[in-house]
Amino acid sequence: MEELKKVVADIKAQFDAFAKDAEARVNGNKAAGARARKVSLEIEKLTKQFRKASIEADKVAAK
Repeated sequence: MEELKKVVADIKAQFDAFAKDAEARVNGNKAAGARARKVSLEIEKLTKQFRKASIEADKVAAK
């Protein structure tokens, strides 16, 4: 369960960074667009970790 909490916290932090850079890109900052794309890939990895941790937590809870 601790792993699940950590992954959720990491996703929140990465999403905040993504939102900041995405907004800056919309306002014309090209470098921010590159940062937002990089963070979006990290968020993708974290969501996969979340799915894995969530399934594992469900298995433990079912026992």
